[in-house]
Amino acid sequence: MTEAPEAESFNDGVIREFRANGGEVGGPFAGAPLLLLTSTGAKTGVQRTTPVMYLADGSRLIVFASKGGAPTHPHWYHNLVAHPAATVEVGTGRFAVTAKVVSGAERDELYERQSALYPGFAEYQAKTSRSIPVIALERTA
Repeated sequence: MTEAPEAESFNDGVIREFRANGGEVGGPFAGAPLLLLTSTGAKTGVQRTTPVMYLADGSRLIVFASKGGAPTHPHWYHNLVAHPAATVEVGTGRFAVTAKVVSGAERDELYERQSALYPGFAEYQAKTSRSIPVIALERTA
């Protein structure tokens, strides 16, 4: 008797589609600026890749730990806090970044910009009592 293959997760499908189509995906992310973030697990040390929407800000890529307005931060956020060195894929490019949590007025301004472009982000913030973290990814290589 053979084991059934594990079902592909939603993120696995997005990652596969992203890589097969030069960074373009359909479904809920169609037309949205999307990157693949590979971070090191805070507890496990295992490399994990997650599709994340981003906002271009000069040479930085800004990501938002919204988790759809859930009461807790996404795992990738904790990973970046513990291990700021990460890898990003944008389109067909791949490069190293260092993550830095943005705070204060700069955080608020960046979150407002993202919410103006994608109103779902304002809805995520309204759904949760936590302040959704904003993270700047700065290219290192």
